Amino acid sequence: MLRAAYFLPVAATLVAMAVVWQMLLHPNLGLVNHLLAAANIRGPAWLSDRGLVLYTLAVIGIWQTIGYNMVLFLAGLAAIPQHLYDAAEVDGADRGWERFWTVTWPMLGPTTLFVVVVTATGAFRVFETVATLTRGGPAFASDVLVYAIYREGFVYFKAGYSSAITMVFFAFVLLFTLVKFRLMESRVHYR
Repeated sequence: MLRAAYFLPVAATLVAMAVVWQMLLHPNLGLVNHLLAAANIRGPAWLSDRGLVLYTLAVIGIWQTIGYNMVLFLAGLAAIPQHLYDAAEVDGADRGWERFWTVTWPMLGPTTLFVVVVTATGAFRVFETVATLTRGGPAFASDVLVYAIYREGFVYFKAGYSSAITMVFFAFVLLFTLVKFRLMESRVHYR
């Protein structure tokens, strides 16, 4: 059950998951506010409060990516050879944390690099959740760049302006990815 909850966003469409979150976070009918009311806490309007909407979308975004990242890290953990742990134990790293910092974490370097780059660039591409839940509101409080590109191009029909924003966005994400890759690659140890 718990595995399905973590991996569900990867298998299901993001729009379907956004609709589920919309029902869970409804101010009057939502399960989250009902659970808070059971604890005598007044639940906020998660998607209508200007100060809270981005944090709510961030939590949903983390939930959407955690299952995929978990599968990648599990694959990375399975690829670490046992003889490295044996050698670390012979060298005196007999505690769990010592083995983690001397063997596991360095060997997960390539996986960590991939996860960080993919997750960071994916964070800039948030669209489905915003389009389904808030449409950039309330009062543009949850307006993200990709949704602004969509709005300018397909709602206001400013194709040139939308294309210009897209090119700047592409250049920024490319530069961000290259910098992140360059900074992290020096710490990655390949076999």
